[in-house]
Amino acid sequence: MANNGKAIKKIAISTGGGDAPGLNAVIRAVVIAARNRGWEVRGIRDGYNGLLNPGDYPDGGLMHLHRHNVRGITHLGGTILGTTNKGNPLKYPTQARNGKWYEKDRTRELLAAFRKHKIDALVAIGGDGSLAIANALSEKGLRVIGVPKTIDNDLEKTVVTFGFDSAVSFATECVDRLHSTAEAHRRVMVVEVMGRYAGWIAMNAGVSGTADAILMPEIPYDIKKVASAIKALQRQNKHFAIVVVAEGARPVDGKVSVEFRELGRADKLGGAGERVAKQLQALTGKECRTVVLGHLQRGGGPTTFDRLLSLRFGAAAVRALDEGRSGIMVALDPPKVLYVPLREISGRMKTVPLDCDTMLTARAMGISFGD
Repeated sequence: MANNGKAIKKIAISTGGGDAPGLNAVIRAVVIAARNRGWEVRGIRDGYNGLLNPGDYPDGGLMHLHRHNVRGITHLGGTILGTTNKGNPLKYPTQARNGKWYEKDRTRELLAAFRKHKIDALVAIGGDGSLAIANALSEKGLRVIGVPKTIDNDLEKTVVTFGFDSAVSFATECVDRLHSTAEAHRRVMVVEVMGRYAGWIAMNAGVSGTADAILMPEIPYDIKKVASAIKALQRQNKHFAIVVVAEGARPVDGKVSVEFRELGRADKLGGAGERVAKQLQALTGKECRTVVLGHLQRGGGPTTFDRLLSLRFGAAAVRALDEGRSGIMVALDPPKVLYVPLREISGRMKTVPLDCDTMLTARAMGISFGD
């Protein structure tokens, strides 16, 4: 989508939702590419909280970004701007006078803050929630470019999101390490990985780590069939098993395991691995242990792939603004980075196609999906 508005003098960057390896690399690329064009750059603290609650920050919620701010951050995990998954300006958690909490639309305040600080455009780095916010801001007249970030890899219109490769690489290494202890104790090791309602991490880490079973949201599982697969391994003189479970996996007759719900944020998933382990121990008679990788998958520096992808996305976002674009997301379509409308991403989820080659490979290798 083209935007024929005034020339850009100042842009802002926001990082929202869960952190992911590669965020700092995107920030670095945006800052340097923008500075090379003579633009000023501001970093919004903690999603949009820096603009909505400026009094909470010594610098007024905006970080002045120069080359020296972003020197040496490409390899670092996290984000120098901070992030939050509880600051959605469309549904901002707000306490009423009677003490009750409700969700308030604060986008009018947010847009006013952009105007106050004379910010001409925004580079919004985030996942499905953050890009839905970016789309809403774009529709209200703000010049916005989205950058797809999530370890879950569940965003439409891009082959991959940055952060995913780093998370899968770490999860695979963990699965590798569990083989030896599982074999030594003749145990079933259940590894719970992130991914929310998409099984990309579970599938890729499970296949790469030669798991015996992979349970993922796209395929509701029958725990008895998983148990049967483990018993079949015993008959083949293999007395241990590795089961990778996505946090959003659910049984055919049940629901996703939710740890808690909180106003203004997505459900906190958890407990899927423990549920599977208890059931498998009862059905197989084998000792089962659960390992929840959790936020370890978000931490640490990005892989080479994610560093390069993050830098490419950041530079492409600035290039898109320079070309007069708005309301788009930069997306990977190898070997190119393309522009796709934010409205085509908002509210959609990319799940694992059950006929993709990795799934066919897993089936050919005899990996159980509990179906």
